[in-house]
Amino acid sequence: METRTLTLHVWRQNGPTGTGSFKTYEAKDVNEHMSFLEMLDDLNEKLISRGEEEITFDHDCREGICGACGMVVNGYAHGPRERTTTCQLHMREVFKLGWTEVWIEPWRAKAFPLVKDLMVDRSAFDRIQHAGGYISVRTGSARDANETPIQKQIADSAMDAATCIGCGACVASCPNASASLFTSAKVGHLGTLPQGVPEREIRVRNMVAQMDAEGFGSCTNHGECEAACPKGISVDWIARMNREFVRAMVTAKDDVDARD
Repeated sequence: METRTLTLHVWRQNGPTGTGSFKTYEAKDVNEHMSFLEMLDDLNEKLISRGEEEITFDHDCREGICGACGMVVNGYAHGPRERTTTCQLHMREVFKLGWTEVWIEPWRAKAFPLVKDLMVDRSAFDRIQHAGGYISVRTGSARDANETPIQKQIADSAMDAATCIGCGACVASCPNASASLFTSAKVGHLGTLPQGVPEREIRVRNMVAQMDAEGFGSCTNHGECEAACPKGISVDWIARMNREFVRAMVTAKDDVDARD
């Protein structure tokens, strides 16, 4: 079992209006089998024992499902391993790269205001979801989903989009801080299924409008979002969302013209 000593440069900032900077720590006896967050846990325990303030970072399930653990590790959203969340990144992956120094910082995006240290507020994603990422049915009267036959290819495609965990890596890795991959995944997985078709047009209009209102940048096809996504969601969903948005806006204009 290999252990190493690493030099960590961690972004410390005491609140959204504070002045942040990197602070250097020495992490000793780092075990190759530790996850990245366990390494930070161990460092925090040592900081607390010395009477110093622990490093604040977001986490929850630690199983690569909740998307809470996002941070930038040596310039990589979630770290250097593809399709892996930070909580599922193990130190052996860091050792393999020969890193002796690790720079750790939060997501950088205007729409993700910093809370403290490595934690950011991702509630902008929640508001995009609330704008239309659902199917309207009367509570208690929804039909069983299995009553509607769906081709496997369509079901698989919808599931590919539905794997989005809303971690924000797409935003953090995009030069424009665009949320197009997240929004298109949420629009796409519902719009692909027959249950979501009736609200398809109003959904894409409302969710794109909310995305823009939150201050995210525009997509210019860099492709960094797909590369950083821990679930490997394709940028093809962005193209699909853009087509649906144009169609929905044309339909809305035609409806207005017809009423006039």
